Amino acid sequence: MSAVVSGANSAVAYCLGITDVDPIALKLPFERFLNPKRKSPPDFDVDFSWKERGDMYDYIFNRYQDGRTALMGAMSTFRSRSILRELGKVYGLPKGEIDRLVHQPEHMLNKNEVTNTILSVYNRMADFPNQRTIHASGVLISEQPLVNYCALDYPPKGLPTMQFDMYVAEDIGFEKFDILSQRGIGHIKDCREIVKINQGITIDTREPKRFFEDPKIAEQLRSANTIGCFYIESPAMRQLITKLKCDDYLTLVAASSIIRPGVASSGMMGAFIQRHHNPSQVVYPHPVFKEQLEETYGVMVYQEDVMKIGNAYGGLDMADADVLRRMMSGKYRNKDHLIKIEDKFFDHCKKQGYPEQTSREIWRQMESFAGYSFNKAHSASFAVESYQSLYLKTYFPLEFMVSVLNNYGGFYNRKVYVNEARVAGANICLPCVNRSEYLTIIQGRDIYLGFDGMQHFESKQAESIINERLHNGPYTSLPQFVKRTGIGLEQLILLIRVGALRSVGSGKKEMLWEAHLLLSKHAKTNPTAELFEVNSRKPVLPALESHIHEDYYDEMELIGFCVSGTLFDLARSDFRGDVQARELINHVGQTVRMVGDFVAEKFVKTKRRELMKFGTFLDSEGKFFDTVHFPPSLVQYPLLGAGIYLIEGKVVQEFGCPSLEVIRCAKMPLQPDPRSV
Repeated sequence: MSAVVSGANSAVAYCLGITDVDPIALKLPFERFLNPKRKSPPDFDVDFSWKERGDMYDYIFNRYQDGRTALMGAMSTFRSRSILRELGKVYGLPKGEIDRLVHQPEHMLNKNEVTNTILSVYNRMADFPNQRTIHASGVLISEQPLVNYCALDYPPKGLPTMQFDMYVAEDIGFEKFDILSQRGIGHIKDCREIVKINQGITIDTREPKRFFEDPKIAEQLRSANTIGCFYIESPAMRQLITKLKCDDYLTLVAASSIIRPGVASSGMMGAFIQRHHNPSQVVYPHPVFKEQLEETYGVMVYQEDVMKIGNAYGGLDMADADVLRRMMSGKYRNKDHLIKIEDKFFDHCKKQGYPEQTSREIWRQMESFAGYSFNKAHSASFAVESYQSLYLKTYFPLEFMVSVLNNYGGFYNRKVYVNEARVAGANICLPCVNRSEYLTIIQGRDIYLGFDGMQHFESKQAESIINERLHNGPYTSLPQFVKRTGIGLEQLILLIRVGALRSVGSGKKEMLWEAHLLLSKHAKTNPTAELFEVNSRKPVLPALESHIHEDYYDEMELIGFCVSGTLFDLARSDFRGDVQARELINHVGQTVRMVGDFVAEKFVKTKRRELMKFGTFLDSEGKFFDTVHFPPSLVQYPLLGAGIYLIEGKVVQEFGCPSLEVIRCAKMPLQPDPRSV
């Protein structure tokens, strides 16, 4: 577990081992945690592995009973896509047209009377209540029965839930306990156990300060080889790490905050990167900025920076400065109080003779940063967990990727993490009835995918196969497998098609014939254990032809991606591009063609409200490269989801981070599916 948010500003929490963030070393202001003018208790959020969240709820609800414990309610409001989807339903649009309106708003087919009506009322619905829901992590514990304050209901989670939100709870005087769960902690915990089983090594990820000085981890970070690592694996974060040439803890702490919308949208992200590389050229708007923010080159990166500048430049005491930060971040609804503090800020600036234009610009920056940036304690906590993940990925890359798969990934889908393991030297094996478990396992360098990754395969059936093998040994033939497990025909066909029965027979098509002879479509055998194995007579079949492409398509259908090969092996063309991702930086300014397997995309709107995209692809070597699709090229050459793309574009770079500015792109045709020919 790890403590984040304002609790990390407390030296007591650090001394007790609740958090690994040293508030003294990072100069975190204690007033961010507790101050005399605070009207509500401070946050002290503790993160647990997502697998332990149910256990935490069980503990809390069993210890504090009698109607005094409940989940926090919330109210979801209409925002952007939800407005379009709900209005689309009201006006009877089919799902395909609603999807087009959401994802391709500029499409010519969206120009009609109905969509014009929808768009005309779009802005009027923004922020209107949509439906009651449950707070993401909040729990209330009361001295008095909670029905004294409002009615309770029982949504699908099965736990009593309040009908008011966190703001009402705060007004009443309740303290909200955030029981946060995340997969990153699960990655770390499970990886330690997997390494112990696979290599017999006991590892410890506590006391992370030792990781900050490790040169191998520094190189891993600097090269942005961070797939699977908590908070630093997304395309945007990997690009930022590359631009910063980030290889130390404090820079990573800053990166965790400047990636946030407030800093990025104000243009100060670029300013921070520029100043990071040329600190001697920094021009501070006022000497106070050099005194208080020299560590971040005069850029307000953290919420605590708002407090520092509010105090040192605006004359606010630290308590008022923290109230200011909370108001700007949306945690106060009393706008009158904010106006009073604003007046106090500008009155002080006027008395000090500061230029009004400078003071107004500083206030604007404070407003933009406070709403969306992290507090430094939060960023520091995230960076610590990132370093713990980086340590495991650096020294135990295969086990780490298995733990990521078993915690159901992070930013990307399973295909990306399987590719990462393959690039790191793993031998990726399809599920196997004689080797696989329900989750993915590793034996040496062999990674056996688990039954959990098979689509349409029942978990109870997987558990039955594993338990029977554990008690009575490996399966030796298809008839024996059927008798021992009592499997039905439909589930058996899935196993055969995915290759999970390759250890008990040869040839998928031959086994499919045998399966149909052993089982009717409507009968399901009961599992039986026989004293002596009876060899059944196999059907005599003519030679049946098979092709590796059949396996690829089976794997794509049943697992979601190719395991025996890659999608590049299915492309009709052998062309793999003029350059590979590792060579891209050497071709800046040139127009090149690249071939990439689509990984992810991000929508953004330009200042003219036009749609553009950032894309992420894997080349044929399994390495990442990024693309930029400006509105003109995106309209003419749209990205259409998963597939292999031929992309032509100009190689550009920013602070040493290359990307491809797309001129045109299109999906490359694949080999036909032999199963349907």
